[in-house]
Amino acid sequence: MRQSVFPPGWDEKRVKKILEHYEQQSEHEAVAEDEAAFEAPDQTVMEIPSELVPAVRELIAKHRAA
Repeated sequence: MRQSVFPPGWDEKRVKKILEHYEQQSEHEAVAEDEAAFEAPDQTVMEIPSELVPAVRELIAKHRAA
């Protein structure tokens, strides 16, 4: 059996908690959560080509570590 590898700061308990949150969320709650994300003044939502996702994630990780 293969053991899961989690990102830094994550563990199985955290993953299960997040999965439970989204599995129990109503469609109305999910839409409200998505809309709130688009309205957050300190965040930007944008489309990027899939092949650039790893590079963007790396930039975000570097920014958070700074």
